Amino acid sequence: MSPADATTSHGPSRRGFLTGSAAAVGVATGAAGGYAAARAVQVDEPGDTTGANGGRAAAFAGAHQAGITSSPGAHGTFLAFDLVDGSTRDDLRRLMRLWSDDARRLMAGQGALADTEPELAAAPAGLTVTFGWGRAATVLAGGEDAAPAWLKPLPAFSIDALEDRWSDGDLLVMIHADDPVTVSHAARMITKDATSLAVHRWHQTGFRQAYGSHASGTTMRNLFGQVDGTTNPPVAAEEFARRVWISDGWLTGGTSFVLRRIRMDLAVWDQVDRIGRENAVGRTLDTGAPLTGTVEHDEPDLDAVDARGFPIISDVAHLRRARPGDPAQRIVRMGFNYDEPARGGAEAEAGLLFGSVQADVDAQFVPIQERLAQADLLNVWTTPVGSAVFAILPGCSQDGYLGDGLLEG
Repeated sequence: MSPADATTSHGPSRRGFLTGSAAAVGVATGAAGGYAAARAVQVDEPGDTTGANGGRAAAFAGAHQAGITSSPGAHGTFLAFDLVDGSTRDDLRRLMRLWSDDARRLMAGQGALADTEPELAAAPAGLTVTFGWGRAATVLAGGEDAAPAWLKPLPAFSIDALEDRWSDGDLLVMIHADDPVTVSHAARMITKDATSLAVHRWHQTGFRQAYGSHASGTTMRNLFGQVDGTTNPPVAAEEFARRVWISDGWLTGGTSFVLRRIRMDLAVWDQVDRIGRENAVGRTLDTGAPLTGTVEHDEPDLDAVDARGFPIISDVAHLRRARPGDPAQRIVRMGFNYDEPARGGAEAEAGLLFGSVQADVDAQFVPIQERLAQADLLNVWTTPVGSAVFAILPGCSQDGYLGDGLLEG
């Protein structure tokens, strides 16, 4: 290697750095002994040769849709569609039959009907495809009386800066899996099969920690580094059922879903010291424990004060503002991070696709959001830019299709 290869007028070249680093690693190995050797062994360990996670398949049929009862995948896509002008009830019935067949096949690791790339469906990796209706689709299916009172846009909140390109919609499709190729393929099949029946409104994609990176049951972290979803009860718990499932009318076994696209100002958040961040959240960032506790799932003591008599968990900390005093107002959180580069003149944007599942939006979600809008320290670094509300359809039998309880009535 010539001197020019190792050094430029601006200092060491990339090639020189890499070769130099290799030599440095050798020196460090000799100096650090067993630690460096152990690290090398970890790096050289073979990866998963079984593909076991790819074969995981969620059941399509059941009283509830699998996307609500299963753990969210590492990758999520949310698709919204609008019904084409002049759509009829028969058109919606035809679309739901087609989409239900797609979901049934794709979730089982099979190509959709007339799928030209069925190989892309072969590893479902826990794929779930979940469907919801906005008010227009619900009224089309069953008339005004079929639409619950909460199925409408949320009230205007002072913190909102909503954009039409991320808001509302007649139809929702949520696609979650641990493999992004599986998610992408499912989204393409769903979109293709909506042609002539519905038009694309928006497409939002997010991510969580990858399967296997952490032990099952570990709470996800958002891009502020905070745990997000600590208070969610286990799916099998009675508390989950009370918070989530609708128990009367044609929506029995279904639920409601709110999706809020929340832009995060990471650059300004970076300027805040760790104490300031933890006081804004009301939890320690490393363990997720409330500031009055030691582990994540400790109950916060909202009455505790410090030596000066001030609340340890601030009156405007996110934990306090987001925590209902009335258990009947509690929700189940389903969040995905997003991080999008600058394109076509639009600035780069990162944030949270905040999903909220509850039996009644007005009774559960709206009161929480009102408190957050009034006084939440995190509002300094966050801005809601998208908002949509949908009725998540009940499940169906293996031979049925989603929405058949109303469309066949």
